[in-house]
Amino acid sequence: MNQTQQKGLKLLIIVAALGYFVDVYDLVLFGVIRVPSLKGIGITSDADIAFYGKMLFNYQMYGMLIGGIFWGILGDKKGRLSVLFGSIFLYSTANVLNGMITSVEQYKILRFIAGFGLAGELGAGITLVSESMSKEKRGYGTTIIASVGVIGAVVASAFSHKFDWRINYYIGGAMGFALLIMRIGVAESGMYKQLAQKEKVSKGNILMLFRNMTTFSKYFSVIVVGIPIWYVLNSFVFFSKEMGQAMGMAEIPVPAKAIMFGYIGLCVGDISSGLISQFLKSRKKTILIFLILSMLSVLFYLTVGKQNITYFYVACTFVGFTGGYWAVFNVTASEQFGTNLRSTVTTSTPNFVRGAVPLVNILAAAFIKKGEQSYINSYLYVGLIVFVLAFAALFTLKETFSKDLDYVE
Repeated sequence: MNQTQQKGLKLLIIVAALGYFVDVYDLVLFGVIRVPSLKGIGITSDADIAFYGKMLFNYQMYGMLIGGIFWGILGDKKGRLSVLFGSIFLYSTANVLNGMITSVEQYKILRFIAGFGLAGELGAGITLVSESMSKEKRGYGTTIIASVGVIGAVVASAFSHKFDWRINYYIGGAMGFALLIMRIGVAESGMYKQLAQKEKVSKGNILMLFRNMTTFSKYFSVIVVGIPIWYVLNSFVFFSKEMGQAMGMAEIPVPAKAIMFGYIGLCVGDISSGLISQFLKSRKKTILIFLILSMLSVLFYLTVGKQNITYFYVACTFVGFTGGYWAVFNVTASEQFGTNLRSTVTTSTPNFVRGAVPLVNILAAAFIKKGEQSYINSYLYVGLIVFVLAFAALFTLKETFSKDLDYVE
């Protein structure tokens, strides 16, 4: 690789990492400003804030779910760069408009559009980096992307205390437009350029994932392996206030602080999982280690974490850390399929994982029973299902650490 190519690769990693930074900033921002933003448009009762808060969060997740499929297919049909430009433009526009809302209906539509736009960021970045780096080093590139990205959560949490909620949305939009300009110098993946010349190869045909049970099972297993990450973050960090109340804590946790500590842990976990994966030369062993740690973190959270607020935030950090195999999960997804389906898979899988959050909440609500600790038990029942399926799915996947990615399905 000559000096020009090295500079191009560095720029690619930077813009991909900053793209995910904006992704996480927006996702976490709504979580920490949902109360003041809803009050700002006339929603004042606690019950209404809780109801509309979950509804808006679900709409954002639905947008990411649908967007993940759209941008993934587009990335395979028209190139990875088309996604990087289109997704950030749509998100940035939606976020600027989000700062101008006056009703829940407007809020709902724009959260969906912002989620739809952001859905392309991580997958396109991971795909480009995976195809542009050597098989021995691509794990480092994706680790950098994920690690820089989650810092966006810390920034969102910090900014929520310093600026009005409308200003925070404007900041998110401005960062997106600045990133759009930075991407002008990024080059398309060499593997995709070669693929584009092969007219007879089917590109971005999502139906190919369902052509036989083996292919579908592999795709489904990749998604299931990642769900525990967002299960623990959603259940024990995002809804930390509700968990604290259910555990009978004397001092109720502040969600913004819990999210900040959770994502600090996630950042350290992303770096750690990436390095462990490179050291062990194994994606599967690394994911297995973090799945076990994730279960232990839930136990720590429910026993030690409830004793006082300091221990609780330590527990949130631990929970976040164990979700740090997010970096390895994403590179694993990119390594499972050929170049003509790689963007479709790599972009859709993380969004299906995040899009599973509403399903987790729905299942938990279905499990809720009357009596003390019912809120906690309901999420533990869901967690049991999630982890059993994740372990089973992991063992069906093949190791891909040293896999050559220059092939088609």
